[in-house]
Amino acid sequence: MAQFAPAQLQQQSTDQWSKADEKRQEIEDSDDDVFQNEDPASIARLLKRTAERTHKKRTTPYRSAMSMLVFYINRSGRNLPARQLKVLEEAKEELRVLFDKPRKGEKGSP
Repeated sequence: MAQFAPAQLQQQSTDQWSKADEKRQEIEDSDDDVFQNEDPASIARLLKRTAERTHKKRTTPYRSAMSMLVFYINRSGRNLPARQLKVLEEAKEELRVLFDKPRKGEKGSP
C-alpha cells in the first residue's frame, strides 16, 4: 500500500479542485442559461458546439459535452425542478444522437 506524504495528499486534493473548477469554467464559457433552455435538442447542440470549440483538448468532444451536462445536473442536486431534470436527461440522449453514440438501453451502450 502506497503511503503519501502530506504534501502529496494536498497536491491530489488541489488537482481535484482544479479539475472541478475547470469544468465549472467550461460551463460558464458556454452560452448563458444553456441549461435553463426548455428544448433538449438546443441544449445538446450548444454543448456540442462548446465542446468542439474548447482549446482544452484532454478528451473527446462527446465526453466533454456529456461531462458538462452531468456536472451541472449533479451540482444542482435537489434544487433542480423535476421538469428541468427531465429536459436535461433528454438532452443526454440528444447528445448521444449528435455524436452517433448508442442511445441508452441500445446494444453497445454501457
